[in-house]
Parts: sequence; C-alpha cells; structure tokens
Amino acid sequence: MTPGADSGRLPAAYLVPGSSSFTEFLSAQSPTMLPSGRTLPPGAAIDAPHGTTIVTLTYAGGVVMAGDRRATMGNLIANRDMEKVFGADEYSAVGIAGTAGIAIEMVKLFQVELEHYEKIEGTLLSLEGKANRLAMMIRTNLTLAMQGLAVVPLFAGFDLDRREGRIFSYDVTGGCYEEHEYHSVGSGSLFARGALKKLWHPDMGADDATSIAVEALYDAADDDSATGGPDLGRRIWPTLAVIDLAGLRFVPDDTLAGVVEQIVAARRGNPGGRR
Repeated sequence: MTPGADSGRLPAAYLVPGSSSFTEFLSAQSPTMLPSGRTLPPGAAIDAPHGTTIVTLTYAGGVVMAGDRRATMGNLIANRDMEKVFGADEYSAVGIAGTAGIAIEMVKLFQVELEHYEKIEGTLLSLEGKANRLAMMIRTNLTLAMQGLAVVPLFAGFDLDRREGRIFSYDVTGGCYEEHEYHSVGSGSLFARGALKKLWHPDMGADDATSIAVEALYDAADDDSATGGPDLGRRIWPTLAVIDLAGLRFVPDDTLAGVVEQIVAARRGNPGGRR
C-alpha cells in the first residue's frame, strides 16, 4: 500500500517542490514503473514485436513525420496496423523504431514528462530541451537494449523561436543528434533515405512533403520485408503528422488514401519510380 493511502492523503514527497522532470520524480518514488525499471535475468532474450520504418523531412514552414504500420517478430508479421507516430505535445511528434512495447511505454511517459514540465514551469519546454529529455529516457533503457530490447525513436517539431521545423535522431546509448532536411530510422531507413535524398527540395510546401514522405515509405517497403507498404485491400495507410506554426495535426485517412492511390498509379509500369 502506498504510504498515506490509508489516511486519504498524498505522501509527503508529492507535496514538496522539486524537479520539473516527472521522470526524475518517478525514478525516486517508484522506479519499477519506469520502462527501464524492469530487469531480465542475465543472458535472457525476448522475441518481441518490433516497429520498423519512420521518415521525417522539413519543408518551407514546418516538418512532416510518417511511419508505416507493420510490426514484425522475427520472420512473422506481428501487427499490420500498428501506430508508430505519436504527438509528443502540440508542437512536436515522436516516431518509434525498435521494441514496440517498450517504445510505446516510453512515448507515453515522454508525453507526461512534457505536460508535467509545462504545468510546473508555466511555459513550454524549448524544442532542444524536449529532444534532450527524450535522450535521457533512452539512456536509462541501455541495460535492456543490450539484451535485445532497444528503442531508437525519431523526434521532430516546430521551433517557435526559430520559426522552422527541426529533426533530432538518437542512438541506442541516448546520443542526440540534430539532422537537417530529412532523416529516417528503422529497418527500411536505408531505402527510405535514398528516396528522400532524390525527392527533397527546400521550396516545397506541406502537400509536397506529405507526398514525398509516403513515397519514401513506399520505396522502403519495396526493398525491406519488415516495412509495410500501403495496403489498398485492407485500406491501411501510413500514419502521417504535419507540424507547423499552427501546431501538430495528423493527416486523415481519406486524404492519405488519395495520395497513396496517386503514387501507386504513377508506379504502374514504372515500379522503380524513375523520374
């Protein structure tokens, strides 16, 4: 039983002013509730579903992030319509690659972390501050990552001070790196990044960026079996978020369906997408 629960009062720790980091508070009061608070026996390995490909690119006025919907477990498709792109707050998004269960739990904690900071400090954390908070959370997962349960997200958002979209990538140790123009992570990232390199240009708008992100995922699925391409039969489309001065919004399925169908039609008789 939690101390103070029998009296109906919150424990004293909840009433003492402290850090604006909810993760730090949780690690001090109830560390087993953190994704990294669970331990595996030495040498143990778990075959868990993995999320695959996430792409993101900047455009004139913001940034777009998209993810395919497939989760794999070994050579099996564990899930066909998994969500991998989440809103972190009203001006940023995070896409997950790696062990799906831990990644989703980490994203939920990250969302609470940003909301907690805003309530305690009365202001939004800077975009770089958000990126660094996420890096800290990845760093605490290193022990599980060394046992095969790695999480490598991709973070992007609109910088209200610089009035531009920005992208941050990570390594499994929590290293945080700013990327420019475009980036991708996951098993299909090599193929997606090749497509982005050919298609990205600095003067495009949100609609062009949306189309390019979907086409990059299409190319990744063409060469990587773990990346799920658009499924016209099941009507499963990528998840795609657009972030600009107006905030974060997810492109509805009806709109994405039109974008996908246009790309698929253009590839008939031209599967490689030659320009």
